[in-house]
Amino acid sequence: MKLLVLDAGHCLNLALARLVHRRSDTELVIEPGLKIDASLLRELAPAAVVIPPLSAPMEIEPAAVVAHGEGVDACLAACRETDTPLVWCVSDQLYQDGFETPIDEHVIPAPRDESLRRLIAIGDRIRGSHPRHLIVRLGPLFALEGGHAWLSGVIDSLVTGEEVRAAQDVIFCPTSADAVAMALVGMLHQLSCGSGAWGAYHLAGTEPVSAYTFTTMVRTQLSTRLEGLGEQVELGEVKALKHHHDQPLRRVLNCRRVLEAFGVHQKPWRLEVGRLLDEWCQARRAIPSDEEEGGSSP
Repeated sequence: MKLLVLDAGHCLNLALARLVHRRSDTELVIEPGLKIDASLLRELAPAAVVIPPLSAPMEIEPAAVVAHGEGVDACLAACRETDTPLVWCVSDQLYQDGFETPIDEHVIPAPRDESLRRLIAIGDRIRGSHPRHLIVRLGPLFALEGGHAWLSGVIDSLVTGEEVRAAQDVIFCPTSADAVAMALVGMLHQLSCGSGAWGAYHLAGTEPVSAYTFTTMVRTQLSTRLEGLGEQVELGEVKALKHHHDQPLRRVLNCRRVLEAFGVHQKPWRLEVGRLLDEWCQARRAIPSDEEEGGSSP
């Protein structure tokens, strides 16, 4: 199975590349941008086009959100012309105001922000005009490398002693990019074998948590691991922010349908963070110190 993945350098794409490197049944072709045309799809003949999510669309310039939407629109036109399946991953932030209860897949986001509403309109066009599609709504992605990786930025800031600010009153389910990559490849293999379960799905980590609690947990585990390496590092502090003074805003995705349709289980984010911190420490130990690089002084 050949997949055309767009937006090279995104943390999800790097996770897909790592996964496919370990498999013999999947091939990736990665394009740097989002805008493709039908001629490229005819040349490559991929089993699907995969568009990674625009992370935190509420926190970036509206022009960037609009540009992302234009790229998705171009992909949709090319996929419709060539009847190529389209996979569009989107951020849970499209549920701008959240819900008190876990959000089911059939609930279409209705954000107040104009640029976000443009993305919803694109989703409507995908559902209405291109039956072979997946719209995969994700919790906040985290990884050690790549664009929008989140966790790598938190670690870098903590290790350099910077203060990390995180919301205490926004509740969501952090999602490992590696877990999403594994789920997407598994889903697409089943679809290529004729399952026919196209549509919208939610995919997120288990255990709802605030950004502040997530970041604090990362700091605690990082401190423990650095002490185990014999390193004395003065980590930066984590500061709690409050954006919703009446009650916390909850963006908790109900992921039951992806389990029922494809057998995909949510990965516990705590375990995924622990695994990635172990990898980060292993890489840190592999970096030679200045003394080892230069040798002893005469």
